[in-house]
Amino acid sequence: MPIPEAVRCPTCRKPTHWTGNPFRPFCSERCKLGDLGNWAAERYRIPGEKATLPGEREDEGDDEDDV
Repeated sequence: MPIPEAVRCPTCRKPTHWTGNPFRPFCSERCKLGDLGNWAAERYRIPGEKATLPGEREDEGDDEDDV
């Protein structure tokens, strides 16, 4: 599969070069860090069952109901 010459930044949708771009697939460090921040703030979620850690009860960690 050939490497694309240009792609769209997933954050701002601006066309950007693939080759020689240290931030690819993003157009800039700003877009790259913004995307990382969105993952860290849990703005992006992968659908599925809520995972529990070994040794953790299923009702632990859900403090929203304890108001």
